[in-house]
Amino acid sequence: MEFKSSLTLKGRTAVVTGGSKNIGFAIAEQFALAGMNVAILSVSEGSAIKVSDLINLKGGITIGLQCDVSDENSVEFALKKVYQHFGSIDVLVNSAGVLDMAKIEEMTVEHWDKVMSINLRGTFLMIQKCIKYLEISKAPRIINISSNSGRMGGFENGMAYSASKGGIIAMTYGIARQLASKKITVNCVAPGTIESDMLNARDDETKKRLLARFPIGRFGTSGEVASAVCYFASEESGFTTGSVLDINGGLFMG
Repeated sequence: MEFKSSLTLKGRTAVVTGGSKNIGFAIAEQFALAGMNVAILSVSEGSAIKVSDLINLKGGITIGLQCDVSDENSVEFALKKVYQHFGSIDVLVNSAGVLDMAKIEEMTVEHWDKVMSINLRGTFLMIQKCIKYLEISKAPRIINISSNSGRMGGFENGMAYSASKGGIIAMTYGIARQLASKKITVNCVAPGTIESDMLNARDDETKKRLLARFPIGRFGTSGEVASAVCYFASEESGFTTGSVLDINGGLFMG
C-alpha cells in the first residue's frame, strides 16, 4: 500500500527516534508509505524490529534499530548503521521522549536528570552526530517534536517535561541559525495532548480536565502530527527553518 503525497518525499532516507509507538510510529509509517526509506530507532531493539516488520508488510522499506538517544556512543553507532544500510540520511526526526508528571515538591534530582537526558540531551546528540550525514544530502531536514507544554508550561505535567520541551524549542531556533549555511533546515512541531500511551498514563479526572481546555473539543491524533512533520521533511519546505508549528486544537495560540 502506497500513500500518495503531493510532497517530494519518495526515495529519501529518514531516521525517526522513538519510532516504535505513538507519534514516532505514525511518522515512520507515513514516511514509508510515501516512498521514503526509514530507520526506526527505539531503546528496545525488539520493538523497533516489530514495527519495522509491520510497516514493511504494507509495502514500506524500513529497518528497526536499537538506540539509546541519551548515550553518545549508541547514537553514533545507530547512525553509522543507517548510513551503511541505506547510503544516505536526508531527514532526522527527534520524537523520542518520556513524560513527567511529578509535582515540583516531589521532584528528585535523579528524576529531573533522567527526563532531561532523554528529551533534551537526546535531541541534541542526535542532531550533533547526524550533521556529517545531513550536510551531504540534497535536501537535509531536521524536525524536533516538542509539546504545548514547551510553549506555555502545560497544565497536568511535571516541570522537567515542560523545561525539556521548552529547551527543544529554544534549541530549534539556535541550531536553525547555526546550520542554515549548510542548507540544513531545522523545524519543530509542538503537539497538544494526543491520543497516546502518554495520555493513557493519566487518570480519568486528569483527562477530563485536559479535554475541557481544548477549544476544538477533542484530543489530537498521532496521524495529524505526522502529517505536519511530512511537510517539514519534504523538499518543498526548503525555505522554512526555525519554525514551530502548533498542532494543538487551539490550546495555545500565539
